[in-house]
Amino acid sequence: MAASTYPSTEHRRRLYRQEVADVIDQFQRESRKYRRIHNSLQSLIMVGATSTTTIASLNTADDLTWQNVLTIAISFAITLAATFTGYYKFRERSYFLRETADAIEEQANALALGVGEYTDLNEKDALKHFTGVVESLRGEQRRRQQQLDQPNQVAAAPAGQASE
Repeated sequence: MAASTYPSTEHRRRLYRQEVADVIDQFQRESRKYRRIHNSLQSLIMVGATSTTTIASLNTADDLTWQNVLTIAISFAITLAATFTGYYKFRERSYFLRETADAIEEQANALALGVGEYTDLNEKDALKHFTGVVESLRGEQRRRQQQLDQPNQVAAAPAGQASE
């Protein structure tokens, strides 16, 4: 019974076309989130580095003063922010998500307006092409995401080779 009510490929492609807007929104939201995190951490690094240097230069005694404690706390926060920024690569994640969202949105607009690659295609062929292109873009995004999740040595190695 379920097999006989399975929607046709054309119907599934139409549904897919409607779902693409949600994918674009999700990528854009994630991109903004990572950009905000990156900018916040970078700001902490800049302000903290400046504050640490200033406070350290004000300290002339060797005993535990508020300047020493503050210098240690700020240095720790800066190191932590720099570590998170380098490890999680928020800026790169933001950039790739935004790039993918923009490419998918460009395809959706071209399909809706019947321009570019979709100019001479009937609706069925246009939806088929659109689905293929968007899936390709999403696959590319997943590969880039996986590459960012790899340690730097593995990510820098040529394709198919793992770092020793």
